[in-house]
Amino acid sequence: AAAAGRQYPVSKVVVLLRDMQKELEREADADEEVFDKMDCWCKTNAREKTRSVQSAEARIAELTTTIETSAANSARLQQEIASHEADLAKSQQSLDQATQLREQELAAFNGEEKDMLQSIQALDAALVILAKHSRGAALLDGGVLRGALNAARARILRHPRAVRTALAPSQRRLLLAFGQEQRQRQRQQQRQQRGGGRGGSARAGQTPAFRQPYQAQSGEIVGILRQMRGTFESNLAETRKEEADKRSAFEGLRAAKEDEIRATRDTIDQKRVQLAETDEKHARAKQDVEDTRQSFSTDDAFRISLEEKCAAARTEYESRRRTREEELSAVAEAVSILSSDGARDAFSRTFNGPAALLQLGRGAPPPAARDRRGL
Repeated sequence: AAAAGRQYPVSKVVVLLRDMQKELEREADADEEVFDKMDCWCKTNAREKTRSVQSAEARIAELTTTIETSAANSARLQQEIASHEADLAKSQQSLDQATQLREQELAAFNGEEKDMLQSIQALDAALVILAKHSRGAALLDGGVLRGALNAARARILRHPRAVRTALAPSQRRLLLAFGQEQRQRQRQQQRQQRGGGRGGSARAGQTPAFRQPYQAQSGEIVGILRQMRGTFESNLAETRKEEADKRSAFEGLRAAKEDEIRATRDTIDQKRVQLAETDEKHARAKQDVEDTRQSFSTDDAFRISLEEKCAAARTEYESRRRTREEELSAVAEAVSILSSDGARDAFSRTFNGPAALLQLGRGAPPPAARDRRGL
């Protein structure tokens, strides 16, 4: 019983080894817990930085495409705006030329209309005077008749095309010669009237001989004047119709050109807005790609550094773990050996046998001491 309760020095060693084993296990657990947290942090940050780097790479590619596309669109819009501005200038020039031509046509029409009206008025006046003269108005002034006929003839001759169209050659010759013949007959009439006053007047109701051929020519002249008056009225109506058609055509052209100019200006305004937006998008994309590249460089450098540090930490942890496992294995093996029944019996015989007591009593060193000396 006394031997059973006695604690041998080897037992103390076993206790120390077991305490050491527990301490190593606690250190292993604590080291593993720290490593797991560190490894989780490494993996989490590595995933985040990898995603960030990949996202930055995709963003850089997208922004590069945007920069190239916006630059091409900007050049295209500038070219389209220049083309539309050239079209606008051509349309405006065409409208200005058409307006100038219309003003010239209107001025020409106003002049022609005025001339036609004056010609018709002159013919009307001549017809009235000829009608009075043919009825034998004795008090009719010959100068008035000549003036009316000359005015009518002058007006007629201002329109040679109408004369050639409306009058036969014989009528044109008669019209030109009638004024001179009329003056000659007027002078002859005056001489006969003076002679009749001295020698007696003609018989009542008898037409003087000099008036008979004149009245025939006067009737032809009246017909010519009426014919020319009808021609002038017809020409005036046609001229007014042509003017109305030209005015209507110009108004249609002007409306179309103004719509075209308005549409072109609207298109230019829209293109300029698109150009401003495209240039702004281009500038913003260039700034974004610079910022993204800077962020990419920072994240990629951090990711590389993180991988290196985490890899070094894993290597160090694996080295510590293997060393600790070797230590635990050695301690466990030592505890197993020292705690085995054979070792216990050997230690019991060594420390409890008579020879051991005798040797100890004589001052002989224990076996362990002898082993150390033998070493």
